Amino acid sequence: MKSEEPSIFQPDYGPLEITFLVLPGASIMCVASSIDPLRAANRISGETLYRWKIVSVDGSDPATSSQMPVAVSARFDPDARHEVLVVIAGFGASSFARGPFLSGLRRAARRARAVGGVEAGAWLLGHAGLLENRAATTHWEDIEDFRAAFPGAQVRPDRYVIDGKVFTTGGASPTFDLMLHLIRSRQGMALALNAASVFIYDEARAPGEPQPLVSLGRIDQREPRLAAAIRLMESHVDAPLTVAAIAARLRVTQRTLEQEFVRHIGEPPGRYYLKLRLAAARKMVTDTALPMTEIAARTGFSSAAAFSRAFGAQYGIAARVLRAGR
Repeated sequence: MKSEEPSIFQPDYGPLEITFLVLPGASIMCVASSIDPLRAANRISGETLYRWKIVSVDGSDPATSSQMPVAVSARFDPDARHEVLVVIAGFGASSFARGPFLSGLRRAARRARAVGGVEAGAWLLGHAGLLENRAATTHWEDIEDFRAAFPGAQVRPDRYVIDGKVFTTGGASPTFDLMLHLIRSRQGMALALNAASVFIYDEARAPGEPQPLVSLGRIDQREPRLAAAIRLMESHVDAPLTVAAIAARLRVTQRTLEQEFVRHIGEPPGRYYLKLRLAAARKMVTDTALPMTEIAARTGFSSAAAFSRAFGAQYGIAARVLRAGR
């Protein structure tokens, strides 16, 4: 952290006021992960440790990515005092990356003690110039494009990043982790554990751990070799390893690895690996404007034609048709 900037992530039992600016297309889980841990901390402590208000750009209730609206109390006022301002955004955030909104965001951030970007909210902080010479993250799907868009930022694939008065998160679960970290930093470990327990949530990941393509749950503990194989696959989506190479890295025979995949996942590792790559490709098809040739390269296909054949066989629809109908 930058030493010249007083941090909200330090012991303090005074109330903290947070403004959550929710944009249309945000994930309802990101909204809940931002607010519910704070609500639990207040209830468990019997004190108002956190106060918050939810606002939108125009004062209307924004529809989330699941079409569930979020009730807001006011229109975002960039000239009001926001002790902490958190921008929660998702699909369609780029439509707000323009002059009036960004200038208002910059004004509000200058006066705030801290400013945060949740998922695509980090993009808006970047467009507002708030990530220059800062460490930051966003959702793993967009990391490469995020790094290219903001060369002055130190982009990390971490679950969440805190750099001075600016913090960013990679999605709903990392946001929950961040809020527990805020509670732990301000009021101590006991309250943070109790808040997590309200949701039967095991905070098992450190903030600096890379965001995974596959959430493995308890497989890490139950089947560590299988989990290690999947982690190797997701870290080599653009340049796929052979099943034999994966087995060699895990120091098992290829036959043993194949048997473990069939036993626990229901299909051989090669087929699973292909589906993993195609799932990553599908998200790029629907959520970005990347050319199909670029998507093919990023997901380890030797040509756009090979990608097109595999995609159509898996999903029963051509990638270009899927994009046109989104």
